[in-house]
Parts: sequence; C-alpha cells; structure tokens
Amino acid sequence: MDLENQKRVKELTEKYGAENIVVIFGAAEAESAGLSAETVTAGDPTFAGPLAGVELGLSVYHTVEPEFKEAVNADVYEEQISMMEMVLEVDEIVEEMSSIREQFTKY
Repeated sequence: MDLENQKRVKELTEKYGAENIVVIFGAAEAESAGLSAETVTAGDPTFAGPLAGVELGLSVYHTVEPEFKEAVNADVYEEQISMMEMVLEVDEIVEEMSSIREQFTKY
C-alpha cells in the first residue's frame, strides 16, 4: 500500500472512527492483498509510511470474498468482478484475508 493511501486511510479513520471504516481490496495476489490488509490493521510492516507502528484494527475484505459478494448488488458484481474470479486464486485470497482479520481486526 503506497504512502498516499496509508495517509488517506489514517485520516478517514481519525475523522470517522475505526469502527466505521471497512477497507476493500482488489489485489490480484493473496500476498499483496494480505500485506495491504496487515498495513491497515496492524500497522505498516515496512515501518516506512504514515501507518508505521499504528494499529488501526480496521475491518478488511477482498472483492472476491463471499462476505463482500453478498453485500453488493449481484448485477454489479457480475458485471465488474465475476470475470476476475476465474483467473484469481480465490481460495488463497480468502485464506489470507481471513487470517489477517483473525489476527488483527478489532472492529
């Protein structure tokens, strides 16, 4: 997650409260999604950005997870995301995101 996005997430969390923020990722690889999710939950693991050492504990999901899929309009999901399910390693992404939530999510 780049430094500008870290800054935006931090500012929105300060403005609206961590319990009111959900971060949705769409990264193509489980490792990339997991690293970004870890950044907004446990803090920037590279200790380089605005979230270095900042444990926000935010709720995090990936667009291919069942929880997200059930929460959005089915037609929009079909049009915008369903094709990606065929090329992504969905099970790996779900496993990675679930692990991050179990370890670090507070809300």
